[in-house]
Amino acid sequence: MKSNFKKKLKKLLGYISLLFVALFIFRLAYGYTKKLEDTSPYLTNINSFTMTNRNFASKKYEVKASTNQGVMKVDQKYEKIAQISTKSTDFEKEEQQSRAKIQELEALIQFEQKSGNKGYRSLSLVIGVPPENFDALYAELIKIGKVDEKQITKKDKTNEYKELNAKKHSLEKIRTSLIELKSKGGKIEEYMGLENRILDIEQQLQDLGVSLGDFDDENEFCTVQFSLQEGKEVTISFFQRVKVALDWTIKAFLKLMFSAVLMVIFSYLVLLLIEKLKVLEKLVGKGS
Repeated sequence: MKSNFKKKLKKLLGYISLLFVALFIFRLAYGYTKKLEDTSPYLTNINSFTMTNRNFASKKYEVKASTNQGVMKVDQKYEKIAQISTKSTDFEKEEQQSRAKIQELEALIQFEQKSGNKGYRSLSLVIGVPPENFDALYAELIKIGKVDEKQITKKDKTNEYKELNAKKHSLEKIRTSLIELKSKGGKIEEYMGLENRILDIEQQLQDLGVSLGDFDDENEFCTVQFSLQEGKEVTISFFQRVKVALDWTIKAFLKLMFSAVLMVIFSYLVLLLIEKLKVLEKLVGKGS
């Protein structure tokens, strides 16, 4: 009887030991998948840039018309934005590299923000680049530092451009009509009302002129949002990893054991209650 109990106890202790070792190996392996980096506290997300202006470009191409009109020329207006977020272990050198590439590819820095002390510096740039140099600049900038995030977004703006032009032509017609009415004379109140209406339309036309100016061929640019964060990879020794893994394993193991003991006690109490109910049921049956 004692021999059988000892075997069961050894078997149970063996399972518990295997569980502990499995937890330890899992936590140690997990530690190697996580790379800690000492980076700037001024991290800039690629989606958090504040655009001071919008850049648009155009693409002219020909398509076959559905009727017998032959070939139809299409002038597409679009907005193209690249977003690149990188980490740097040699901030000054890689900042110079990025600026040199921007200048080499005839791009303009339209927005710049630099912050942080040495060791924790951060650089954010919004760059306007000629459409023909967009891919080249993107390819060069993702080589600088260690890329954390990158993406390219292209949106068609042809309809927006057409709507702005249509609105402009409509306002110009209204302005011409109002000027003709003003020349015909009339009451002073009517004259002042026409004058105020014309001034209001002039203001709207000016605002439209600014918006349409962004679409001018001479102002054509695509956008690159580039951020460079200073930091370095933290080297963790094997003994430190073992210490962390062992500490985590002990805590997790004790929680599991505590939960298991509670479950055993609860199960025992449930079984005991069931037995008591059965005994009570028998006594009630005999009494009846």
